[in-house]
Amino acid sequence: MALYIGLMSGTSLDGVDGVLADITDSSVAVQHHEHRPFDAALRAELLALNRSGADELHRAALAANAVAHAYAGVVTALLAGAGLGRVAITALGAHGQTVRHRPQAFGGTGYTVQLLNGALLAELSRIDVIANFRSRDVAAGGQGAPLVPAFHARCFAQPGQDVAVLNLGGIANLTLLPADGPVRGFDCGPANALMDAWCQQHQGTPFDAGGRWAAGGRVDATLLATLLDEPFFALPPPKSTGRDLFNAEWLAARLPASTGPRDVMATLAELTARAAAEALRREAPATARLVVCGGGAFNAHLMARLAARLPGTQVQGSAQVGVPPDQVEALAFAWLAWAFGERRAGNLVEVTGAAGPRVLGALYPA
Repeated sequence: MALYIGLMSGTSLDGVDGVLADITDSSVAVQHHEHRPFDAALRAELLALNRSGADELHRAALAANAVAHAYAGVVTALLAGAGLGRVAITALGAHGQTVRHRPQAFGGTGYTVQLLNGALLAELSRIDVIANFRSRDVAAGGQGAPLVPAFHARCFAQPGQDVAVLNLGGIANLTLLPADGPVRGFDCGPANALMDAWCQQHQGTPFDAGGRWAAGGRVDATLLATLLDEPFFALPPPKSTGRDLFNAEWLAARLPASTGPRDVMATLAELTARAAAEALRREAPATARLVVCGGGAFNAHLMARLAARLPGTQVQGSAQVGVPPDQVEALAFAWLAWAFGERRAGNLVEVTGAAGPRVLGALYPA
Protein backbone atom coordinates (compact mmCIF):
# COMPACT_ATOMS: atom_id res chain seq x y z
CA MET A 1 0.00 0.00 0.00
CA ALA A 2 1.31 3.45 -1.00
CA LEU A 3 -0.75 6.25 0.54
CA TYR A 4 -0.88 9.77 -0.86
CA ILE A 5 -2.90 12.85 0.01
CA GLY A 6 -4.28 15.18 -2.65
CA LEU A 7 -5.41 18.72 -1.79
CA MET A 8 -7.35 20.95 -4.17
CA SER A 9 -8.92 24.39 -3.90
CA GLY A 10 -10.42 25.48 -7.19
CA THR A 11 -11.54 28.59 -9.00
CA SER A 12 -14.94 28.41 -7.34
CA LEU A 13 -13.24 29.34 -4.02
CA ASP A 14 -15.59 27.13 -2.02
CA GLY A 15 -12.76 25.70 0.10
CA VAL A 16 -10.38 22.75 0.22
CA ASP A 17 -11.11 19.18 -0.83
CA GLY A 18 -8.70 16.53 0.38
CA VAL A 19 -8.46 12.83 -0.32
CA LEU A 20 -6.36 10.05 1.14
CA ALA A 21 -5.67 7.55 -1.62
CA ASP A 22 -3.86 4.29 -2.17
CA ILE A 23 -2.00 4.68 -5.48
CA THR A 24 0.13 2.19 -7.35
CA ASP A 25 1.08 1.72 -10.97
CA SER A 26 -2.08 -0.30 -11.53
CA SER A 27 -4.68 1.10 -9.14
CA VAL A 28 -6.07 4.30 -7.62
CA ALA A 29 -8.47 4.04 -4.68
CA VAL A 30 -9.80 6.71 -2.33
CA GLN A 31 -9.61 5.75 1.35
CA HIS A 32 -11.04 8.94 2.87
CA HIS A 33 -12.33 12.38 1.83
CA GLU A 34 -12.63 15.67 3.69
CA HIS A 35 -13.90 19.12 2.71
CA ARG A 36 -13.32 22.32 4.63
CA PRO A 37 -14.73 25.67 3.46
CA PHE A 38 -12.52 28.75 3.47
CA ASP A 39 -13.44 31.22 6.16
CA ALA A 40 -15.17 34.30 4.78
CA ALA A 41 -12.22 36.66 5.23
CA LEU A 42 -9.75 34.39 3.41
CA ARG A 43 -12.21 33.71 0.61
CA ALA A 44 -12.76 37.45 0.14
CA GLU A 45 -9.02 38.12 0.10
CA LEU A 46 -8.32 35.36 -2.41
CA LEU A 47 -11.05 36.72 -4.65
CA ALA A 48 -9.65 40.25 -4.34
CA LEU A 49 -6.14 39.03 -5.22
CA ASN A 50 -7.40 37.97 -8.64
CA ARG A 51 -7.08 41.67 -9.48
CA SER A 52 -4.29 44.19 -9.00
CA GLY A 53 -4.55 46.13 -5.77
CA ALA A 54 -2.71 47.99 -3.04
CA ASP A 55 0.15 46.17 -1.30
CA GLU A 56 -0.72 42.97 -3.13
CA LEU A 57 2.71 41.32 -2.70
CA HIS A 58 2.39 41.53 1.08
CA ARG A 59 -1.25 40.46 1.01
CA ALA A 60 -0.51 37.55 -1.33
CA ALA A 61 2.28 36.29 0.94
CA LEU A 62 -0.05 36.33 3.95
CA ALA A 63 -2.80 34.66 1.94
CA ALA A 64 -0.37 31.92 0.86
CA ASN A 65 0.37 31.29 4.55
CA ALA A 66 -3.35 31.16 5.32
CA VAL A 67 -3.95 28.68 2.50
CA ALA A 68 -1.18 26.49 3.92
CA HIS A 69 -2.90 26.52 7.31
CA ALA A 70 -6.25 25.66 5.69
CA TYR A 71 -4.65 22.78 3.80
CA ALA A 72 -2.91 21.53 6.94
CA GLY A 73 -6.27 21.45 8.72
CA VAL A 74 -7.63 19.16 6.01
CA VAL A 75 -4.56 16.91 6.31
CA THR A 76 -5.16 16.59 10.05
CA ALA A 77 -8.82 15.72 9.44
CA LEU A 78 -7.92 13.12 6.81
CA LEU A 79 -5.44 11.38 9.09
CA ALA A 80 -7.84 11.44 12.02
CA GLY A 81 -10.68 10.11 9.89
CA ALA A 82 -8.55 7.27 8.59
CA GLY A 83 -6.93 6.53 11.96
CA LEU A 84 -3.43 6.97 10.54
CA GLY A 85 -0.24 8.76 11.55
CA ARG A 86 1.73 11.06 9.29
CA VAL A 87 4.48 8.48 8.74
CA ALA A 88 1.99 6.36 6.79
CA ILE A 89 1.80 8.96 4.01
CA THR A 90 4.34 8.85 1.20
CA ALA A 91 3.70 12.42 0.04
CA LEU A 92 0.95 14.95 -0.49
CA GLY A 93 0.15 16.85 -3.68
CA ALA A 94 -1.18 20.36 -3.11
CA HIS A 95 -2.55 22.56 -5.85
CA GLY A 96 -2.76 25.95 -4.13
CA GLN A 97 -5.20 28.74 -5.02
CA THR A 98 -4.95 30.19 -8.51
CA VAL A 99 -5.13 33.98 -8.49
CA ARG A 100 -3.54 34.76 -11.88
CA HIS A 101 -3.18 32.64 -15.00
CA ARG A 102 -1.48 34.24 -18.02
CA PRO A 103 0.44 31.51 -19.88
CA GLN A 104 2.17 32.11 -23.21
CA ALA A 105 1.95 35.89 -22.73
CA PHE A 106 4.48 38.65 -22.08
CA GLY A 107 7.23 37.46 -24.38
CA GLY A 108 5.90 33.97 -24.95
CA THR A 109 6.22 32.29 -21.55
CA GLY A 110 3.85 34.16 -19.28
CA TYR A 111 3.11 32.85 -15.81
CA THR A 112 0.62 31.14 -13.54
CA VAL A 113 0.27 31.87 -9.82
CA GLN A 114 -1.14 29.44 -7.25
CA LEU A 115 -0.96 30.85 -3.74
CA LEU A 116 0.39 28.31 -1.27
CA ASN A 117 3.38 28.41 1.07
CA GLY A 118 4.59 24.88 0.36
CA ALA A 119 7.42 25.14 2.87
CA LEU A 120 4.97 26.10 5.61
CA LEU A 121 2.63 23.25 4.65
CA ALA A 122 5.55 20.81 4.93
CA GLU A 123 6.40 22.30 8.32
CA LEU A 124 2.80 22.03 9.55
CA SER A 125 2.04 18.59 8.15
CA ARG A 126 5.48 16.99 8.55
CA ILE A 127 4.82 15.18 5.25
CA ASP A 128 6.69 15.60 1.96
CA VAL A 129 4.80 18.25 -0.03
CA ILE A 130 4.69 18.39 -3.84
CA ALA A 131 3.31 21.72 -5.06
CA ASN A 132 3.58 24.29 -7.87
CA PHE A 133 2.58 21.75 -10.51
CA ARG A 134 1.58 24.14 -13.30
CA SER A 135 4.72 26.26 -13.59
CA ARG A 136 6.91 23.55 -15.14
CA ASP A 137 4.52 23.10 -18.03
CA VAL A 138 4.28 26.89 -18.52
CA ALA A 139 8.10 27.09 -18.52
CA ALA A 140 8.08 24.53 -21.33
CA GLY A 141 5.82 26.77 -23.40
CA GLY A 142 2.55 25.18 -22.35
CA GLN A 143 -0.72 26.47 -20.97
CA GLY A 144 -0.12 24.85 -17.59
CA ALA A 145 -3.75 23.74 -17.69
CA PRO A 146 -5.70 21.62 -17.63
CA LEU A 147 -3.48 19.09 -15.84
CA VAL A 148 -6.16 16.53 -14.99
CA PRO A 149 -6.51 14.83 -18.44
CA ALA A 150 -3.68 12.35 -17.81
CA PHE A 151 -5.41 11.31 -14.59
CA HIS A 152 -8.82 11.23 -16.29
CA ALA A 153 -7.34 8.81 -18.82
CA ARG A 154 -6.14 6.63 -15.95
CA CYS A 155 -9.57 6.53 -14.28
CA PHE A 156 -12.26 6.98 -16.92
CA ALA A 157 -11.05 5.73 -20.32
CA GLN A 158 -13.02 2.80 -21.77
CA PRO A 159 -11.62 0.41 -24.41
CA GLY A 160 -13.38 0.76 -27.75
CA GLN A 161 -15.44 3.79 -26.69
CA ASP A 162 -15.06 7.55 -27.12
CA VAL A 163 -15.47 9.04 -23.63
CA ALA A 164 -15.23 12.66 -22.47
CA VAL A 165 -14.86 14.07 -18.96
CA LEU A 166 -16.26 17.50 -18.13
CA ASN A 167 -15.05 19.13 -14.93
CA LEU A 168 -17.49 21.82 -13.82
CA GLY A 169 -15.51 23.76 -11.24
CA GLY A 170 -15.15 27.52 -11.31
CA ILE A 171 -14.07 27.04 -14.92
CA ALA A 172 -15.26 24.21 -17.16
CA ASN A 173 -12.69 21.95 -18.77
CA LEU A 174 -13.07 19.00 -21.10
CA THR A 175 -10.93 15.88 -21.42
CA LEU A 176 -11.36 13.82 -24.59
CA LEU A 177 -10.59 10.11 -24.26
CA PRO A 178 -10.95 8.61 -27.74
CA ALA A 179 -11.05 4.90 -28.43
CA ASP A 180 -8.13 5.54 -30.80
CA GLY A 181 -5.74 8.46 -30.76
CA PRO A 182 -4.17 10.75 -28.17
CA VAL A 183 -5.87 12.12 -25.08
CA ARG A 184 -6.78 15.79 -25.50
CA GLY A 185 -8.22 18.42 -23.19
CA PHE A 186 -8.83 22.14 -22.78
CA ASP A 187 -10.78 24.74 -20.83
CA CYS A 188 -14.07 25.36 -22.60
CA GLY A 189 -15.54 28.29 -20.67
CA PRO A 190 -16.93 29.49 -17.35
CA ALA A 191 -18.93 27.36 -14.92
CA ASN A 192 -19.46 27.99 -11.21
CA ALA A 193 -17.26 31.11 -11.03
CA LEU A 194 -19.90 33.26 -12.72
CA MET A 195 -22.98 31.40 -11.48
CA ASP A 196 -21.88 31.40 -7.84
CA ALA A 197 -20.95 35.09 -7.90
CA TRP A 198 -24.34 35.99 -9.37
CA CYS A 199 -26.17 33.85 -6.82
CA GLN A 200 -24.24 35.40 -3.95
CA GLN A 201 -25.01 38.89 -5.21
CA HIS A 202 -28.74 38.38 -5.71
CA GLN A 203 -29.72 35.52 -3.40
CA GLY A 204 -27.21 35.84 -0.60
CA THR A 205 -26.30 32.15 -0.86
CA PRO A 206 -22.91 30.73 -1.90
CA PHE A 207 -24.35 28.77 -4.83
CA ASP A 208 -27.60 27.84 -6.56
CA ALA A 209 -28.39 24.54 -4.82
CA GLY A 210 -29.46 22.00 -7.41
CA GLY A 211 -29.82 24.78 -9.96
CA ARG A 212 -33.32 25.48 -8.67
CA TRP A 213 -33.11 29.27 -9.00
CA ALA A 214 -31.81 29.03 -12.57
CA ALA A 215 -34.45 26.44 -13.45
CA GLY A 216 -37.20 28.95 -12.68
CA GLY A 217 -35.72 31.61 -14.94
CA ARG A 218 -35.93 32.22 -18.66
CA VAL A 219 -32.90 32.14 -20.93
CA ASP A 220 -32.36 35.54 -22.56
CA ALA A 221 -31.38 34.56 -26.11
CA THR A 222 -29.90 37.98 -26.88
CA LEU A 223 -27.76 37.98 -23.76
CA LEU A 224 -26.66 34.41 -24.41
CA ALA A 225 -25.55 35.35 -27.94
CA THR A 226 -23.63 38.33 -26.53
CA LEU A 227 -21.84 36.17 -23.99
CA LEU A 228 -21.00 33.52 -26.59
CA ASP A 229 -19.47 36.22 -28.77
CA GLU A 230 -16.44 36.19 -26.46
CA PRO A 231 -13.43 35.31 -28.70
CA PHE A 232 -12.17 32.68 -26.23
CA PHE A 233 -14.92 30.28 -27.26
CA ALA A 234 -13.76 30.25 -30.88
CA LEU A 235 -10.08 29.67 -30.08
CA PRO A 236 -8.75 26.22 -31.01
CA PRO A 237 -7.11 24.07 -28.31
CA PRO A 238 -4.77 24.10 -26.52
CA LYS A 239 -6.32 26.83 -24.43
CA SER A 240 -6.97 27.64 -20.79
CA THR A 241 -8.64 30.45 -18.90
CA GLY A 242 -9.72 31.61 -15.46
CA ARG A 243 -10.97 34.59 -13.50
CA ASP A 244 -8.51 36.74 -15.45
CA LEU A 245 -11.17 36.65 -18.19
CA PHE A 246 -14.44 35.28 -16.83
CA ASN A 247 -15.15 37.54 -13.87
CA ALA A 248 -17.87 39.86 -12.56
CA GLU A 249 -16.58 42.77 -14.64
CA TRP A 250 -16.71 40.68 -17.83
CA LEU A 251 -20.33 39.83 -17.12
CA ALA A 252 -21.36 43.35 -16.06
CA ALA A 253 -20.01 44.83 -19.29
CA ARG A 254 -22.40 42.61 -21.28
CA LEU A 255 -25.58 42.76 -19.21
CA PRO A 256 -28.62 44.60 -20.53
CA ALA A 257 -30.59 46.56 -17.96
CA SER A 258 -33.80 44.81 -18.98
CA THR A 259 -32.86 41.26 -17.93
CA GLY A 260 -33.96 40.26 -14.44
CA PRO A 261 -31.55 38.54 -12.03
CA ARG A 262 -33.22 35.12 -12.23
CA ASP A 263 -33.18 35.21 -16.03
CA VAL A 264 -29.48 36.13 -15.94
CA MET A 265 -28.90 33.07 -13.77
CA ALA A 266 -30.75 30.85 -16.23
CA THR A 267 -28.70 32.34 -19.04
CA LEU A 268 -25.40 31.74 -17.22
CA ALA A 269 -26.31 28.09 -16.72
CA GLU A 270 -27.19 27.83 -20.39
CA LEU A 271 -23.89 29.48 -21.31
CA THR A 272 -21.96 26.81 -19.41
CA ALA A 273 -23.98 23.97 -20.93
CA ARG A 274 -23.91 25.31 -24.47
CA ALA A 275 -20.20 26.19 -24.49
CA ALA A 276 -19.29 22.71 -23.22
CA ALA A 277 -21.70 20.90 -25.55
CA GLU A 278 -20.59 22.82 -28.63
CA ALA A 279 -16.92 22.26 -27.80
CA LEU A 280 -17.56 18.54 -27.42
CA ARG A 281 -19.50 18.30 -30.69
CA ARG A 282 -16.80 20.26 -32.49
CA GLU A 283 -13.79 18.38 -31.13
CA ALA A 284 -15.15 14.86 -30.50
CA PRO A 285 -18.53 14.36 -32.20
CA ALA A 286 -18.46 10.57 -31.76
CA THR A 287 -18.38 10.76 -27.96
CA ALA A 288 -20.68 8.11 -26.53
CA ARG A 289 -20.46 9.09 -22.87
CA LEU A 290 -19.80 12.31 -20.98
CA VAL A 291 -18.67 11.91 -17.36
CA VAL A 292 -19.25 15.07 -15.30
CA CYS A 293 -17.33 15.95 -12.14
CA GLY A 294 -16.75 19.02 -9.99
CA GLY A 295 -19.39 20.96 -8.07
CA GLY A 296 -21.48 21.50 -11.18
CA ALA A 297 -22.25 17.78 -11.29
CA PHE A 298 -24.56 18.36 -8.28
CA ASN A 299 -26.51 21.02 -10.22
CA ALA A 300 -29.49 19.01 -11.53
CA HIS A 301 -30.62 21.83 -13.81
CA LEU A 302 -27.19 22.16 -15.40
CA MET A 303 -26.91 18.41 -15.88
CA ALA A 304 -30.33 18.40 -17.56
CA ARG A 305 -29.31 21.21 -19.90
CA LEU A 306 -26.15 19.32 -20.86
CA ALA A 307 -28.18 16.20 -21.61
CA ALA A 308 -30.64 18.23 -23.69
CA ARG A 309 -27.83 19.73 -25.75
CA LEU A 310 -26.10 16.38 -26.26
CA PRO A 311 -28.73 13.98 -27.60
CA GLY A 312 -27.16 10.62 -28.31
CA THR A 313 -24.48 11.10 -25.64
CA GLN A 314 -24.93 9.54 -22.20
CA VAL A 315 -24.40 12.27 -19.59
CA GLN A 316 -23.63 10.98 -16.09
CA GLY A 317 -21.98 12.12 -12.88
CA SER A 318 -18.59 10.65 -12.07
CA ALA A 319 -20.02 8.90 -9.00
CA GLN A 320 -21.71 6.50 -11.41
CA VAL A 321 -18.30 5.37 -12.60
CA GLY A 322 -16.62 5.11 -9.23
CA VAL A 323 -15.37 8.54 -8.07
CA PRO A 324 -17.68 11.12 -6.45
CA PRO A 325 -17.64 14.46 -8.31
CA ASP A 326 -16.16 16.43 -5.41
CA GLN A 327 -13.20 14.05 -5.08
CA VAL A 328 -11.93 13.85 -8.65
CA GLU A 329 -9.62 16.87 -8.73
CA ALA A 330 -8.14 16.27 -5.28
CA LEU A 331 -7.51 12.67 -6.31
CA ALA A 332 -5.83 13.94 -9.49
CA PHE A 333 -3.32 15.91 -7.40
CA ALA A 334 -2.63 12.90 -5.20
CA TRP A 335 -1.91 11.03 -8.44
CA LEU A 336 0.32 13.86 -9.68
CA ALA A 337 2.30 13.61 -6.41
CA TRP A 338 2.70 9.90 -7.10
CA ALA A 339 3.82 10.66 -10.66
CA PHE A 340 6.39 13.15 -9.33
CA GLY A 341 7.82 10.48 -7.02
CA GLU A 342 8.03 8.05 -9.93
CA ARG A 343 9.60 10.79 -12.10
CA ARG A 344 6.82 10.39 -14.65
CA ALA A 345 5.48 13.20 -16.77
CA GLY A 346 2.25 14.69 -15.47
CA ASN A 347 1.41 16.82 -18.47
CA LEU A 348 0.19 15.85 -21.92
CA VAL A 349 1.65 17.78 -24.83
CA GLU A 350 -1.55 17.46 -26.87
CA VAL A 351 -3.44 19.14 -24.01
CA THR A 352 -1.20 22.00 -22.89
CA GLY A 353 0.95 22.62 -25.96
CA ALA A 354 4.20 22.29 -23.98
CA ALA A 355 7.43 21.49 -25.79
CA GLY A 356 7.42 17.97 -24.35
CA PRO A 357 6.48 15.75 -21.42
CA ARG A 358 7.63 17.16 -18.09
CA VAL A 359 7.76 15.95 -14.50
CA LEU A 360 5.53 18.46 -12.70
CA GLY A 361 5.89 19.90 -9.23
CA ALA A 362 8.41 21.08 -6.66
CA LEU A 363 9.33 19.12 -3.53
CA TYR A 364 9.28 20.50 0.01
CA PRO A 365 10.67 17.65 2.14
CA ALA A 366 9.11 16.95 5.52
